[in-house]
Amino acid sequence: MSNPSGMQRIRRLPGLNQVWQRLGTMPLPQTEDSVGLRVLVQGLVIVGIIATDIAAETQMSVWAVPLSIVGATWSWYRRRHRNIAVKFFLAIGMLIAMGVFFNNLLASLNDTRLVLAELLIQVQVLHSFDLPRRKDLGYSMVIGLILLGVAGTLSQTLAFAPLLLIFLAIALPTLILDYQSRIGLSPTPKRKTSRKKAKRSSPLSLRRLSIFLLVVIALGLGIFALMPRFPGYQLQTFPVSAPMDLDERSFEGNNRGVNNPGYVSEGEGEGSGGEGTSPSRGPGEMDETFYYGFGTQINQNLRGALKPKVVLRVRSQAPGFWRVQAFDQYTGQGWELSREDQVVEVSRPPWSYRFQLYPTSFNLGRTKTVIQSYTAVSELPNIIPALSYPKRLYFPTREVGIDTEGSLRSPLALLEGLTYTVISEVPVRDRTRLQQVPETYPDNIQKYYLDVPPDIADKVREKTEQLLATSPNPLTSAYEKALYLAQALKQRYRIPDNPLELPYLQEDEDLVEAFLFKHEGGYPDHFSTALTIMLRSIGIPARLVVGFGTGQFNPFTGLYVVKNTDAYAMTEVYFPNYGWFAFDPIPGHELVPQSVEDTATFSVLRQFWQWVAGWLPSPVSNFIGELWNLVVGSLLRLIVRLWVIFSSGWMGLFGGLIFAIALGFVGWLGWVQWQTWRYRRWLGKLPPMERLYQQMLKVLRAKGYIKHPAQTPLEYAKVMRQQQSSDSAAVIDEISQAYVRWRYGKQTPNIENLRQRLRDWIKTTRRLQNRGLRR
Repeated sequence: MSNPSGMQRIRRLPGLNQVWQRLGTMPLPQTEDSVGLRVLVQGLVIVGIIATDIAAETQMSVWAVPLSIVGATWSWYRRRHRNIAVKFFLAIGMLIAMGVFFNNLLASLNDTRLVLAELLIQVQVLHSFDLPRRKDLGYSMVIGLILLGVAGTLSQTLAFAPLLLIFLAIALPTLILDYQSRIGLSPTPKRKTSRKKAKRSSPLSLRRLSIFLLVVIALGLGIFALMPRFPGYQLQTFPVSAPMDLDERSFEGNNRGVNNPGYVSEGEGEGSGGEGTSPSRGPGEMDETFYYGFGTQINQNLRGALKPKVVLRVRSQAPGFWRVQAFDQYTGQGWELSREDQVVEVSRPPWSYRFQLYPTSFNLGRTKTVIQSYTAVSELPNIIPALSYPKRLYFPTREVGIDTEGSLRSPLALLEGLTYTVISEVPVRDRTRLQQVPETYPDNIQKYYLDVPPDIADKVREKTEQLLATSPNPLTSAYEKALYLAQALKQRYRIPDNPLELPYLQEDEDLVEAFLFKHEGGYPDHFSTALTIMLRSIGIPARLVVGFGTGQFNPFTGLYVVKNTDAYAMTEVYFPNYGWFAFDPIPGHELVPQSVEDTATFSVLRQFWQWVAGWLPSPVSNFIGELWNLVVGSLLRLIVRLWVIFSSGWMGLFGGLIFAIALGFVGWLGWVQWQTWRYRRWLGKLPPMERLYQQMLKVLRAKGYIKHPAQTPLEYAKVMRQQQSSDSAAVIDEISQAYVRWRYGKQTPNIENLRQRLRDWIKTTRRLQNRGLRR
């Protein structure tokens, strides 16, 4: 007696033999025999896997795509078999995949999107070995769609866009074949004689699919541009990731400083500014990659320019100035932190990436919570960009630091690929309230933010007061003075066209003095330094803040793309109980940076218009802009006036109801007229006989006798002979007979005679109806 095989031994296990027999007696599922549908579904799955790989920068497709193809091919050949053994192995594989999923989930609790996508890919690979039914293929279609959606949330570039178009191009014929399979239609013609005709009218023709694809893309882009975007609908996940393990990284000893690779080490190139160096003091050359303003001190006696390079991608609920740090002590040719040794360390719990930061110091102003997620595209100094007043930080290191100016520091540089999230309580700029703030400041504010070098204090104050005196209206508040001075610097001082035109400052020369009285201008950051010192000279606390501008918004990814050239300095002014607010005196910049008070509801439409306006001549774009403002402004003014009228007591309420009813009637009347115009326009394009027949059908349809699409003209005429009078039936039969002979027999009818017969019949019908109504 031969030894039993391994499969037979498995079947003899306790309880398994009964399950095996039960599965064996179950009826075979109805299989899906369409090879085209299976190939297209597999294409959707492959595109979904590759899209996830590209968006997440992984390599799952290397093994998942070939295995999925092998599984789908095997499933096709084994679609009519029970495959009970394979089902057991697949169940074991899915349990293993579930175990791997939970293990990965515990390591990525802060952002589970990629972990879920990996589980879905593993399940799909296993699922591809058992696809006998159309319903199983439907599951694969859904998995491909989900993977594409996950890739869309993970993607930060437009590399995802081509795959989206490919997925759409495959999905359209897939849906058609799936629908044909559901209703039991064969995708191929049954008779050879009608193959050419079937091919011409097939819904899978390349021409029809191409037109439909273009229509879908056009509609999608139109809806995408016009759809309003509210902050509440934006993604509110808190992603955190790092290119290496940073969980145990903390500050070592007393090293809590800032490391900017753009500056040479202390003692190198000091004062000489050799080529390629950025000394911390004295003249020198600016680094071409790293912005010179990030560090414990900033040297504004450097010359040069940055080479554009993308450094950050930001997803934020509101645009803003991605603040990096601020300086309080002016050195004459730059800035430094006077309390560098007072950096406070904050630790997070081991089970969470969340840092609970210190609360804000203001309590009167209105704030908005703004969630931002940052991804470092290239290495940055160890200062963490964030919108002002961060409340919570999700960061992968064990510790972070907070300096006295509210800046966040990491124990090490922001590495390429690092992702973190910040939740900020951003103050809303209320101009009316800020104008009413008294100019009485706490002692700690006066101590650190009113200092001006004695050698230039009187001279700068006199110049500041001269500029304020040019205002046509008296300026009584610190807010109005800051606004006016920022605008005055924009208008009266200039940025040199040639970067080498501005000479280096001498060793004892003051930057602000040279800016105001010698060069009458300077580099962009010099404007902010000048404004800060001018405000201090008249008793308004101010400091220099550096960071990145909003960057270029990409409407397709929803991300702000930030370059190193977007970094610059502004002036922050302190208002008691309201906090610090920024002012931008740099020519070409907005006077007030973007913040939460700027709505982004129709941001995509605005971005699209800016792109179109860039291609149009200035007179044309200005005319369209003025026309748009006129139309929209008039509509808004009309709405406001109507609201004022209708909200004024009971008379206003009744007036509003009457107006609404009248407006509804006018709308209905307009709709009827538009439908009539469309019908007449459609009739005008028809041949005379077709037009006459359609007019007859309309008359009968109005009387309740609707022709079914499956009825032929003669069948419909036969039914009408049973339901109409003899005279009416004769007219219907005569017109129907003439229509059939014209359409299928190519016989020319007597159109004038038939038209007259139709007119007489319509008049007789109306006359009989009027008599019936009078009775």
